[in-house]
Amino acid sequence: QVQLVESGGGLVQAGASLRLSCVPPTKIFDIIPMAWYRQSPGTQREMVASILRGASDTTYSDSVKGRFTISRDNAKKTVYLQMDSLKPEDTAVYYCNSVTSSAGARSWPWGQGTQVTVSS
Repeated sequence: QVQLVESGGGLVQAGASLRLSCVPPTKIFDIIPMAWYRQSPGTQREMVASILRGASDTTYSDSVKGRFTISRDNAKKTVYLQMDSLKPEDTAVYYCNSVTSSAGARSWPWGQGTQVTVSS
């Protein structure tokens, strides 16, 4: 079964940066709106950033706006999440997937995610 694979997480101190990467299993990556989500223990998974086909079509949750940058390289079929000025509250498992449709659907099952831990 094809699966999303996220990478780039780790344990860092507050104020540090990380860059997450994800290569979805698709040949039509360039037309799929992509997003990064995160889930910390005891909370629901939330979308933190999304990017449409164009590099300028991005949205961010208020909690990460100004610190995180989502981007995509359609030639490499890769979506990235640059995370700067990390805070302890950013600690979570981060997942990529397509943007959730109005019907609650996404293109792939959830992958394993990548753990991001930010110490104070």
